[in-house]
Amino acid sequence: MQRIVSGMRSTGRLHLGHYLGVIQNWVNLQNDNECYFFVADWHALTTKYDNTKDLRQDVIDVVIDWLASGINPEKSTIYVQSLIPEIAELNIYLSMVTPQNWVERDPTLKDMAKILRSKESTNSQISYGLMGYPVLMSADIMMLNANAVPVGVDQVAHIEITRDIVRRFNNIYKTDFFNEPQPLLNHCSLICGLDGNKMSKSYNNDIKISDTEEITAKKIMTAITDRSRLRRDDLGHPDQCEVAFKYWQVFGDNAQVETVKSECEKGIRGCADCKRQLGSLVNQRLHEIRERRKYYEEHLDEVNEIIRSGSEKTRLEAQKVLKEVRNIIGMY
Repeated sequence: MQRIVSGMRSTGRLHLGHYLGVIQNWVNLQNDNECYFFVADWHALTTKYDNTKDLRQDVIDVVIDWLASGINPEKSTIYVQSLIPEIAELNIYLSMVTPQNWVERDPTLKDMAKILRSKESTNSQISYGLMGYPVLMSADIMMLNANAVPVGVDQVAHIEITRDIVRRFNNIYKTDFFNEPQPLLNHCSLICGLDGNKMSKSYNNDIKISDTEEITAKKIMTAITDRSRLRRDDLGHPDQCEVAFKYWQVFGDNAQVETVKSECEKGIRGCADCKRQLGSLVNQRLHEIRERRKYYEEHLDEVNEIIRSGSEKTRLEAQKVLKEVRNIIGMY
């Protein structure tokens, strides 16, 4: 059994991209591994330090979506990053041994900096906290001495800096205490936004787990289809259908996908009808998840207890690791 650590920034209610790309994989991993999943509210501050009015609610919404989607608190430990102050102390020690150029080359940091610099706003400057994001991310992983971190293929570089920091720490202090966490590649379905771009709340192109069936159906009716079709009976090109057919491939079974493909190519399936059927299919897939979400929305005491108990358990584990780290370094 491996110890697995992974987290999400507290960005509020989650969308299908989070569910298909991350949460489904976590649900499977929790059955055979020791899993710790955290809400990264400190990481949220790296770009939202001047807009924190919804920070607590965002944490609650993330946890509710996890629970509704199948993360089981009896199998997985759910905690909030800022409730584990030991992470901050470990972050200080790791920042002392991490070369500056390692941080600057992190691809996530580069992307975030580019976005911030493109905005004409008061928070468009890169903060010291954002610069230190890769080290804090490493502290998150090393705080529990994780064996593996589930990531997509495009995120392997994020874990590599943690492995570099582990090797450097172990080398400097002549120890083998920290594990080199392995990237645990997932092969989950990826899904684009309704406009063909990356699904994101900021792009207003997402379908949220918490959306009603009516809202979901309306959103899917805006999905981009085959731009070459002008009339219902025009011959279609599913491979050129930028969004709708891709959704069918994610949510439909093989028979459904083949039927949609064939009818589209023959010009006997209109795009509007196709998207109406797709909306029903997506809503059917999300029905049980949304029912569970309603339960947790009405039982917030239970949600808060899951967060409290998970954070207490995590902190005990973190204290064990930090005690050893202080001894290794030679702190008073």
